[in-house]
Amino acid sequence: MKNIQVYALGSPNGIKIPIALEEMGLTYDIHTVDILKGDQFAEEFRKINPNGKIPAVIDPSGPGGKPISIMESGAILLYLAEKSGKLLPQDSATRCEAIQWLFFQAANIGPMFGAFGHFHTYGKENCNHPYPEARFEKETVRLLKILDDKLQGQNYIIANKYSIVDISIFPWVMWLDMFYKASEQLELESFKNITAWVCRCNERPATMRGFDVYGFNDIGK
Repeated sequence: MKNIQVYALGSPNGIKIPIALEEMGLTYDIHTVDILKGDQFAEEFRKINPNGKIPAVIDPSGPGGKPISIMESGAILLYLAEKSGKLLPQDSATRCEAIQWLFFQAANIGPMFGAFGHFHTYGKENCNHPYPEARFEKETVRLLKILDDKLQGQNYIIANKYSIVDISIFPWVMWLDMFYKASEQLELESFKNITAWVCRCNERPATMRGFDVYGFNDIGK
């Protein structure tokens, strides 16, 4: 086993890893973890990620040439960036800024967008009270405003260069429209900087190849 082994699914968090690997030019093998069938709870997978979530990776050529398992999409992106020397600023201050925004995604955008998407799209059969969706919609819009302001006058989030920060965030924005079908409700088109940025990310050939891993051939069209 020489390639990086990726255990994921075509979700906002799962798709980040093949995108990053394609952009970095690292070779990998994909293993689909079907969360609808409970694959994430299998003992074999739990050895890779004790939390039973996707994505997770095994790098057979980790530190010291030894295999290493990594869980959590932000940690995986950071590891891959350091391994490849790509998509992460080398300047200490700018690198610190990038890591802050990785944490911003992990602590805010992922949980809030995901919770909104759940109650908006999937949770109505079990909860017909308007409060949960309204609560997470308000927070989602707040976070979109922060992101839109950050992108003012910039092509990408950090130092005007495509990085693992962009990769960590823009799939979540796309899911608001593609799968949650909430573009109109959230008035996504009003966030002009975000709209242009998502299109910019999707125009990158390597990023498109990452999406193709899960059959999203018409992504961004």
